[in-house]
Amino acid sequence: MGQISRRTLTTAAAAAAVTAGSVTLGAGTSYADSLARPHRTQEPDGQRQFRGMWLTTAFNRDWPSPGLSPAEQRRELAGLLDIAVERRLNAVVLQVRGLADALWPSPYEPWAKCLTGVQGRDPGWDPLDFAVREAHLRGLELHAWFNPYRIATNPDPARLAAAHPARLHPEWVVPYGKALFYNPGLPEVRRFVQDAMLDAVARYDVDGLHWDDYFYPYPIPGQTFDDDAAYARYGADFPDRAAWRRDNIDLLVRGTGQRIEELNRSPLGGGSPRLRQVRFGVSPFAIWRNRSTDPEGSDTQGAAESYDGIYADTRTWVRRGWIDYIAPMIYWHIGNDVADYARLVSWWAETCRGTNTHLYIGEALYKAGNPAQFSAWQDPAELSRHLTFGHRFPEVRGNIYFAAKEVAADRIGAMRRVVADHYPTRLRTPR
Repeated sequence: MGQISRRTLTTAAAAAAVTAGSVTLGAGTSYADSLARPHRTQEPDGQRQFRGMWLTTAFNRDWPSPGLSPAEQRRELAGLLDIAVERRLNAVVLQVRGLADALWPSPYEPWAKCLTGVQGRDPGWDPLDFAVREAHLRGLELHAWFNPYRIATNPDPARLAAAHPARLHPEWVVPYGKALFYNPGLPEVRRFVQDAMLDAVARYDVDGLHWDDYFYPYPIPGQTFDDDAAYARYGADFPDRAAWRRDNIDLLVRGTGQRIEELNRSPLGGGSPRLRQVRFGVSPFAIWRNRSTDPEGSDTQGAAESYDGIYADTRTWVRRGWIDYIAPMIYWHIGNDVADYARLVSWWAETCRGTNTHLYIGEALYKAGNPAQFSAWQDPAELSRHLTFGHRFPEVRGNIYFAAKEVAADRIGAMRRVVADHYPTRLRTPR
């Protein structure tokens, strides 16, 4: 994401720790042994926690490592799921549509480039089907993570697959910076991206539909997101363009939530009488607005504010119950001068208080041990202190870690410290 983000899109080989079948769960306990007995207790909902990790596929960040065969890709993915079990997590948030392409045979968009190196090339297997089945075998939830509007991180449509919808409908596309985006101001675009995402939800037994912070693109100084024609056609009833843009994103959020509710009233298919229980979650940039901008905002001084920068009114989505959970990316340390982790957790707890929206905190595991980060991130106990602080608030019902590569490598032992201090047993996710 723009200024302060988890979306550091570096390509790296999978951590050496990820070797299918070699994971151990603790003294004398093998992964295979864990499958032979129930790993979920029947704890009451108030004692459940969401313990997740993001698994990024765009640009091959976490998976798959470039150049692997389908069998090797499956082994590598299974190894990452094994790592999640070892860390006593209970959910994996898998990026299945990162660049307007798909990790399943979608009738709407081409196969993802990360699978074969060529967008649109059939990989010869169904990664989403495999991921869902293998996650559930391990007692993990699988939340399918989508980016609604991002198309490409280069400005040349000719580099997209020949049958890509962005090439077939150039009127849907807005070049901005060095990237391409679908135009959120067009009703036909909103319907299309919903159809493309919900195809996966309808066809697979996923546990959640998950978005991150890509709505309108983050502002680039000196550049304009050219939606003049759409604004002239659809924006007459709004006081300004910003209000119209926020409404466009609100329409997407509210409409997607309604369509998920409709799907949840229908059986899974394939002969199963069980109804779906898909939850709708968003992991936004953590600063809705600074208090200096809005008295309802957080005690922060961030240069970016989601309400004004990317037109994402996340506070309203929570208060009106349009989403089932929110996982703000609070990617700062406790005591940060600009955006203090503790103050933001407090603000989000207050925002969610009295609503039906669950609060899970997005954690910057990728910063732990990174020498380019503040000294607080060189301390393996920093993340553990985050969870200790969150225990003060009943609204905080879990954490999600960015990202799978760091969960596996655990550079300075920050994740192991979290497990030792806070995850003595496996728990189910809140419902």
